[in-house]
Amino acid sequence: MTSTALSDNLAPVAFMDLGTQRDRLRGKIDAAIGGVVDHGQYILGPEVRELESQLADYCGVAACVGCASGTDALLLPLLTEGVGPGDAVFVPSFTFVATAEVVVLTGATPVFVDVDEATHLIDLMSLEVAIADARELGLTPRAIIPVDLFGQPADYAAISAIAKEAGLLVIADAAQSFGAQQGNQRVGKLARITATSFFPSKPLGCFGDGGALFTDDEEFAARLRSARVHGAGIDKYDNARVGINSRLDTIQAAILLAKMTIFDDEIAARQRVASNYDTGLGDCVQTPRIVKDNASAWALYTIVTPPRDRLRGGLTEIDIPTRVYYPTPLHLQPAYSHHPTASTGLAVSERLASQVLSLPMNPYLDGAAQDRVIQAVRDLIGSFS
Repeated sequence: MTSTALSDNLAPVAFMDLGTQRDRLRGKIDAAIGGVVDHGQYILGPEVRELESQLADYCGVAACVGCASGTDALLLPLLTEGVGPGDAVFVPSFTFVATAEVVVLTGATPVFVDVDEATHLIDLMSLEVAIADARELGLTPRAIIPVDLFGQPADYAAISAIAKEAGLLVIADAAQSFGAQQGNQRVGKLARITATSFFPSKPLGCFGDGGALFTDDEEFAARLRSARVHGAGIDKYDNARVGINSRLDTIQAAILLAKMTIFDDEIAARQRVASNYDTGLGDCVQTPRIVKDNASAWALYTIVTPPRDRLRGGLTEIDIPTRVYYPTPLHLQPAYSHHPTASTGLAVSERLASQVLSLPMNPYLDGAAQDRVIQAVRDLIGSFS
């Protein structure tokens, strides 16, 4: 059967199906929001504390600190550690801009690192080169922000070894990987500091912006809590340090508590979709490579294929949505192109940007929709030969 025939009289496939999840949880979410409205503690109310406790227990860490966004979750540790002008922070170029943006906001310098061809995660050799390059430029290496791209954890054991040797802080950018595991440890436990996002499209998403930080360092967590409320000391009028306004909204915390009740079920459903895609597409495009002992959260299912743009156009014609994450590496973006890069180049980041394509991925993508996507991709790739 052709992809055109498959699309006849069928509704468009949902790329991220938040509507079905909303309907599944409508009663719980309505009650959660109503509870906040009733008690009226809209800022750092009891739901925020309960969510932080549940999330810390879920990840097996000592502390979780909620904040206003995933971007703030990356910024707060840098502020807390006093990272600033003259310092270098190492970030992969193939990622969303927030990873580098927070570095610039502190006055520090992002140094762009390449990613691995197969996993799209930070390349360790490129990282080591970049650290040496930064020193030659007169910068002081201070931190590494690995990105768990598309939902798979980076190699934190190896990254932490490099960081220890160079005296660097590791801040895991887990915006896409909350719910993933490495061995028997969940994301949140893998680095000294882990930042995640609750943007609606993330594996665990709220109804607006939100984020959180995870750590086993209670003293660091206390400083993060201070930094999220203008650097508060004894109270918000006692300013112990420079901070920002980054409090997780109580209503969003209440919504996240409702979503936590089905989170593991949704992660398992994402894994089933990914496994089906792997089986159906593995012989015609480059499918995601998950490292042994890693379990992805499958925020996105991203293939690599040279005729990316032709494939995307063909899928659009038959109502199968796709996304490109990310069309331009950060070191080629106008706002960031003047910052240093690893001297060995970022060829993989540049190549991936022209070849990656994310297919529909959500826990509510039924078997018929999955088969439709698989058949359409196979038909189109075959037609390009």
